[in-house]
Amino acid sequence: MHQPAVEALPRERLEVLQLERMRVTLARARTNPAYARRLGAAEPGDLRAAADWGRLPFLTKDELRQAYPYGLACAPPEAIRRLHMSSGTTGNPIVNPYTAGDIEQWAEVMARCYVAAGARAGDVVQITPSFGLFTGGFGFHYGAERLGLQVVPIGAGRTSLQLTLMRDLGATVLAAIATYPLRLIEVAREEGFDLGSLRLRVAMLGSEMWSDDLRSVIERELRLTAFDIIGMTETGGPGLGIECAARAGIHVWEDHYLCEVVDPVSGALRADGEEGELVVSTLSREGLPLIRYRTHDLTRVISRGVCDCGRSHLRLDRFRGRTDDMVIFHGVNFYPRQLESLILSQPGAGHEYQIVLERAPGGSDRLLLLVEAGPGFVEHGLPGLRARIKSALALTPEINVLKTGELPRPPGKAVRVVDRRPR
Repeated sequence: MHQPAVEALPRERLEVLQLERMRVTLARARTNPAYARRLGAAEPGDLRAAADWGRLPFLTKDELRQAYPYGLACAPPEAIRRLHMSSGTTGNPIVNPYTAGDIEQWAEVMARCYVAAGARAGDVVQITPSFGLFTGGFGFHYGAERLGLQVVPIGAGRTSLQLTLMRDLGATVLAAIATYPLRLIEVAREEGFDLGSLRLRVAMLGSEMWSDDLRSVIERELRLTAFDIIGMTETGGPGLGIECAARAGIHVWEDHYLCEVVDPVSGALRADGEEGELVVSTLSREGLPLIRYRTHDLTRVISRGVCDCGRSHLRLDRFRGRTDDMVIFHGVNFYPRQLESLILSQPGAGHEYQIVLERAPGGSDRLLLLVEAGPGFVEHGLPGLRARIKSALALTPEINVLKTGELPRPPGKAVRVVDRRPR
């Protein structure tokens, strides 16, 4: 562990620390008049137990967008050292101002994530997420430097160069968005690059939903162990939590973040073990503290007990999907990750696919599944895929089989769903 005194803190003491930080966070939020208005009469002294936190109102993404740029910021301008923000593709971007304390906190939780994934002295970390307004690259950089690891901060793109540097500089740890290793594998095949020449041992992957089946492909092709790391612009970037070597759930650093799982419709708290929407509160962020932020991510609490790794912080299940990326077709609800697992289970199937929804000329909706595949898929994989989709999801999509490389490769996250139906 990076900080064993905190990471293995007994549950009773951890909950006391959380309550203290809840009060500090509420007091900080109340320094902003707009934030105070939305919190109503709630005061730090009203928090007698952690359960009292559940009486505070939820914070939504729309509210953060409407507050652009600094409407809910809780640090004075002279204290802000850095700005990061979301893409703003569906409205105003969410601006997250960082104080010096926020940058320090980010480095701390990212260092914990590296150690949990097995990073050690002498490792060389290749950072492939972008450096800029997107949070990814900087978080990985800060955590690695905190541990004294060697950093190759190449950023996004230039996949051929990425592979060359991985080999020549002896990279042992890969930091990436979840689907980028697939691009590395593709380019290596196209260019005859020997993946066996790499020394990669660990991959820390996040920013996208990815299935266990996709993890198996990445681990087999790159000969490493892949760990799911979570976080988002709103919470301060990657570092909210990560899997450990036990791979029995994602540890959330509870001294910095409070997690609740609620019913996506009613907002009522779900019992441990029951799936629902993740709600996150930050307990130590200064620039933009979050109080009960609805993430839209679907997960469940696996355990609050001590893990085999010795850490006491709660473990969440890997995210299954998002409440806002659920696909509804002819009354059937499903998530792209479900189709991903079904596709990858078939012989000859590739790892790239796209779900296309459109309105047919006759007025009915059409579900088209585009799947890249290799030799033998049509004869041996396609019949099984049709049968498994019908059995698991009660759907019979049209399936178009494409050659490898026919689907576009966006520079960032993979585009899994294209909905062309009129709104």
